[in-house]
Amino acid sequence: MIISASRRTDIPKYYSEWLVNRIKEGYVDVRNPMFASQVSRYSLSPEVVDGIVFWTKDPAPMLKRLDAFSEYSYYFQFSLTPYGKDIEGNLPDKHELINTFQELSSRIGSDRVNWRYDPIMLNTKYSMEYLIRAFGKIATKLNGYTKKVTISFIDEYNFGGRSVYTSLQTEEIVVAQQNLLAEKISEIAGDNGMSVDTCAEKIDLQKYGIEHARCVDGRIFERLNGCKLSRLKTRYEELAKDAAQRKGCHCVDSIDIGWPNTCLNGCKYCYATSSKTELEQNIKKYNSNSSLLCGEIDQQNDRLTDHRGRGDERDRSFKFGTTTEQLSLDV
Repeated sequence: MIISASRRTDIPKYYSEWLVNRIKEGYVDVRNPMFASQVSRYSLSPEVVDGIVFWTKDPAPMLKRLDAFSEYSYYFQFSLTPYGKDIEGNLPDKHELINTFQELSSRIGSDRVNWRYDPIMLNTKYSMEYLIRAFGKIATKLNGYTKKVTISFIDEYNFGGRSVYTSLQTEEIVVAQQNLLAEKISEIAGDNGMSVDTCAEKIDLQKYGIEHARCVDGRIFERLNGCKLSRLKTRYEELAKDAAQRKGCHCVDSIDIGWPNTCLNGCKYCYATSSKTELEQNIKKYNSNSSLLCGEIDQQNDRLTDHRGRGDERDRSFKFGTTTEQLSLDV
């Protein structure tokens, strides 16, 4: 089983204490975002969890807690963009974030911290020239501290009655602009020892050496664990694509343990924060000792399904050895 922590909120920045407590307890409860009364319980035993993907814009609060994850394979998706507080209202100064990136990478290794330069957006303040120049400056600082950078281009969506394009005073980045940005970014990344891939983008940028990303990537955990991860117990079969994600997403199946409207980063482009009122209410519900990231189990109204030990297709993966003979054996 792969844990995503989390596409829905910045757990390393705001909720690492809660996650460490869940590790100690050995399980976590997760509400279904579409049907909130449905709660699933998952084991967090190192014997079951094949890896954890941490999504964050500032993992500084988690640096002192890394020892709690010593028995787990994990890597970070670290978003570091060139925008100011007009777009990312509650993030520290970028120089401080670069220092945090460098410290994290120095402690766990450059192959376990992926830089995300996304989403890329254009407006009267953030021009194409500015974005390319800023990418170069950050890339130079991160040279040797990461091996990969993931990019994406801003998409329009109306979430909670608001237009992201209107909120950001931006519009669609057309194909010609995407190609120019990709070409320049690829050149700069290559000069700084990094490969580039795209997150959930339809455009083919292979001519610039840019592949489609798997942000939740079972292959990374296979390398870290020295095994092959299979979706079936009796024979090897590659982990399935996460059907809950967008069509252009190539991530493998994972369990996301976050909850929407709980992130305080204040990013105007965030699709997981749709209501300031709900955000304020959820923050008041937070209890670092709860089995849920937000709130408590309602014994009368919640329907709890305990997945621990069931070996369900979605919440388990199975380890096979890496040789041809081992891949054919039952486990």
